[in-house]
Amino acid sequence: MRPRVRFGDFAIDCLSRHDLVHLALSDCEQDVPARLVFDANGHALSLARTDASYRKNVQQADLIHADGGFLVTLSKRLNLPEIPERSATTDMIHDFAAGFSGTGHGFFLLGGEERVNRECSDILSNQYPGLKMSGRRNGFFSADEEAAVVEAINASGAAILWVGLGKPKEQDFCVRWRDKLNVRWIISCGGCYNYITGDYGRAPDWMQRMNIEWIHRMATEPRKLFWRYAITTPHALWIALRDHGAPQDTN
Repeated sequence: MRPRVRFGDFAIDCLSRHDLVHLALSDCEQDVPARLVFDANGHALSLARTDASYRKNVQQADLIHADGGFLVTLSKRLNLPEIPERSATTDMIHDFAAGFSGTGHGFFLLGGEERVNRECSDILSNQYPGLKMSGRRNGFFSADEEAAVVEAINASGAAILWVGLGKPKEQDFCVRWRDKLNVRWIISCGGCYNYITGDYGRAPDWMQRMNIEWIHRMATEPRKLFWRYAITTPHALWIALRDHGAPQDTN
C-alpha cells in the first residue's frame, strides 16, 4: 500500500519522481491493464470543484502525483502524510525518458500542435538516444477519429502514452479509452511538449522553490492565463487548507 494524502477531491500518492519511474518500469515488465496517471496542481483542485465531469474522471485515476509544489509544502506543514517532492510533469517526462532509455519500452506522444509534437519527439530522441519513440500524433482530431487514434497507439506497441490535450479534455479521453488501450501507463501531461520545445519557458529556480511558478506563467501569457490563475490559485489554496487529510477522511 502506497501512502496517500488527500487535498480536496484528490488522493495524492506520496511518491518521489524516482518512485514513479520505478513503478512504471515494473508495470512494463508485467501483463497488467493500463494504469491511469493524473496530476494534481492548483488548476486541477479548483476545476474539480466546478466541473463535475472532470471531478468524476480524476477519481478514476490509479495514481495521482503532485504537480503543484504548494501541495508538497502543505503536506509537511500540516503534519499530513508527506509528499517527498514535487513531480512537475515537465520534469517527470525527462526522468521517464532517462529511466526508459535502453529498455525497449517505447513512448507515444499524443497532443499538441503538429509542429510542437514533432519537435518534442525529435528533441527527446536526440537527448536520450536509447529511448524508443514508438509513435506520435497531434491533438487535433474529432470525436469520430478517436477510435482510429487509439488503434494507431496500440499498433505502435508503445508502453507509455503521454496525453497532452489539456484539462479537462485529456482526462476525459483517458478514462473513456483506457480499456481499449494496450499501453501500460497513460499519463496526462497538459502543455508539457511546449516546454520541451521551448515555446513555453520555465520560471527561474527560485520561483519554483517558492511555489510561485504560476506567476511566471501568468506574466508570460497574460491574455491567455491571467484570469485562470487569478481565480484558480486562491480557490485551490482555500480548498487545500480547508479540505485535507487521509484519503478516507471526510472532514
